[in-house]
Amino acid sequence: MITLALVDDGLFDAHESQDGPHPENPARLGAVRAALEGMALTRRDLAPRDAASEELLRVHAEAHLAKLGALDGEATWVDPDTFVSERSVKAARRAAGGAIALVDALLDGAPRGAPTDGAGSDAHIDYGFAILRPPGHHARRDRMHGFCLLNNVAAAAAHALSRGKERVLVLDWDVHHGDGTEDIFRRDPRVCFVSLHQAGIFPGTGLANVRGEGDGHGYNVNVPLPPRSGDADYAAAFARVVLPIVRAFEPELVLVSAGFDAHANDPLASMEVSDRGFGAMTSGLLDALPDRGRGRVGLVLEGGYDRAALTGSVGAVLAALGGERFVAQGEARSIARAAIDHVAKTQHDVWKDVG
Repeated sequence: MITLALVDDGLFDAHESQDGPHPENPARLGAVRAALEGMALTRRDLAPRDAASEELLRVHAEAHLAKLGALDGEATWVDPDTFVSERSVKAARRAAGGAIALVDALLDGAPRGAPTDGAGSDAHIDYGFAILRPPGHHARRDRMHGFCLLNNVAAAAAHALSRGKERVLVLDWDVHHGDGTEDIFRRDPRVCFVSLHQAGIFPGTGLANVRGEGDGHGYNVNVPLPPRSGDADYAAAFARVVLPIVRAFEPELVLVSAGFDAHANDPLASMEVSDRGFGAMTSGLLDALPDRGRGRVGLVLEGGYDRAALTGSVGAVLAALGGERFVAQGEARSIARAAIDHVAKTQHDVWKDVG
């Protein structure tokens, strides 16, 4: 049975639009929590923790934190899609701090906090999952947007670098391109950012030829896929591009920006991934890592706006972490293969095993 370090906090439920229903709402966490019930795993809850300003300044500008701080206690809109309520700023700092705490748990092996099964607190940690709100991967160094206030996964990756890690992989399978994470690490070769996303939708970034800048050139890998891409299409992208890069990069830590809005039932996109498709992506990732990545794979919740799809997809991911083997069925469509071919050719100069 695997041991899963878990980040969750009631404060995350306090982030809620005051102006009626919004896709990014507290019921999402209820759907994820439902997936955790009855799973065959040992769960270790991490103590709540707020991100310190110095930790956030690794990935955000001072002006960004000042603007966010000025919104504390307010209920307003940052942009037409992104809201804050009275406790949203506190929730955002707790979410970023939770992602950082997850990294500490993975690197140290034994988190603070009482295990739910009564086992000793010094037990090894196999994997981690931070079920956070608000999400983060659209938050840029100096901009809140796309439902995101602070970039949780970026803060976590930067924390790992501060602890001496030199190769951190951020795998973003949210259906929307992680433009904030790309912005933050575009010049840093220590962080390899790989994003699979639906081409042409919000935020309008993520072209295959955007590959990082300066020393970071080649360590930004965008895999835009056509609408209606499903399990087989994602599996082909993993086999052709993602997993060869994972093996070549040899990450010391893997953080997954785990959005589940590429699901066929999600209302905000037009992809056709199934519950089992997310399990297959997880199985493929673990197969590419030594010792199946035990002790160095953490998932950070991003999008996913259909509750049943969230429960089913998270359940499949947890089952894959526990050792169940998922394999995508069918063949990739020709339109998806063409998109993947383009990515492979674009990346081949840096990643020789791609293509």
